[in-house]
Amino acid sequence: MRKLTYFIATSVDGFIGDPDGDGNFFITHFLDPEYTQRMCAEYPETVPTHVREHLGLADAAPRHFDAVLMGRGTYDVGFKEGVTSPYGHLEQYVVSRSLTESPDPAVELIGGDVVARVRELKEREGLGIWLCGGADLAGQLVDEIDEFVVKTYPCFLGTGMPMSRAGFGVRPLELTKVETFDGGQIISTYARKDSTG
Repeated sequence: MRKLTYFIATSVDGFIGDPDGDGNFFITHFLDPEYTQRMCAEYPETVPTHVREHLGLADAAPRHFDAVLMGRGTYDVGFKEGVTSPYGHLEQYVVSRSLTESPDPAVELIGGDVVARVRELKEREGLGIWLCGGADLAGQLVDEIDEFVVKTYPCFLGTGMPMSRAGFGVRPLELTKVETFDGGQIISTYARKDSTG
């Protein structure tokens, strides 16, 4: 059974973007060669298709995920720049109640019961499913997330878009891995304690 992994960048105080959801400052302020090299080697499939060739990853095989699930706001970041298929090397799903037709044949829209659809996707053969963002979608799927890979960047924002809008609940996790980098980034991997995936 495939796992749903919330693979997300965050500030020390748990924000994944500014109040409008823009998280580009993580890339512009907090990437260094050691960290970038590690991310490209371990998670090459999370690099957008139009950037992969520039980083020497055009032919890099996916290691963890072969599908990506995005909320409309996350998808719109690239779409506003003319990128209609941001992860063309993966199965792409966009959850949206407002879009009625996909802007690209490589992108499948999910407009109905996202939990039911994710459960169907998890039953398929393959690698994992990357929950790319954002906070609303993570909130809707919090009970379906099997693993959290949290990339914490050395910054404190004070306010912004939270990691999730799931509402309060004590959801036990098991820390399975921690990596630290000289640039101050920390990658923490957690599994749900009740996960059977």
